[in-house]
Amino acid sequence: MATGGLSRDEVRNWAMRGVALAAPVLLIFIFWWAVDGFQSLRDGPAPETVASASLKGLREQNRLSAFAANYAAVVTSEQRRFGFSAKKTLIMQGLVRYEVDMAKLADDDIRWDADSGTLRVKIPPVETAPPQIDLKTIQEYGENGLLRAFTDVDDVLDDANRDKGLAELTRQANGPVPMRLAREAFKRTIRQNFESPLRAVGLDAKVETYFADELGGDVTTRWDESTPLEEIVK
Repeated sequence: MATGGLSRDEVRNWAMRGVALAAPVLLIFIFWWAVDGFQSLRDGPAPETVASASLKGLREQNRLSAFAANYAAVVTSEQRRFGFSAKKTLIMQGLVRYEVDMAKLADDDIRWDADSGTLRVKIPPVETAPPQIDLKTIQEYGENGLLRAFTDVDDVLDDANRDKGLAELTRQANGPVPMRLAREAFKRTIRQNFESPLRAVGLDAKVETYFADELGGDVTTRWDESTPLEEIVK
């Protein structure tokens, strides 16, 4: 019986010819796929792929805390009423945590230099969290108990000292020495966050971390010569 003008035997012959023609192409594809898979297993994942995964993991942490320090504040406030004065001194200690908002780490802040095998990371600014006051260590000393006993001066002085104390703790935390220590801690922590996955898959890649105000001179040149990670991944 004929099918579309061709006999059943002719249709079978054409089908066999199609298979014969497609077989070499299929074999080439299978060979290429096997070789590519073997090379991937041998060479491991690309550094850019590992860095991209590390970046995603850091972003998911939202705010990263890598440094904290205790500070002490001694503040005094004074109130005058009816010709009398009242003073109150407050001694308070507080823990200040330093944080980096990893959500601000943009794709362009990660760059890869294939020539030197170096991953470069520009870190968002360090921020200080509100001081955590240790209530057990608070000490208060007052003068002129009469005025404080019959007026609301005591509450006014307490509020003023609390605000002054928090401001003093924050001022100390943002000083040049603790901020330098915090920045070094974040550079070290974020460098390790990128280095560890690279080492784990056997990649000998270097990681350099910077803050924006550290870019300049040779650092800026090296940064500009690196390729943004987002361009490589795309």
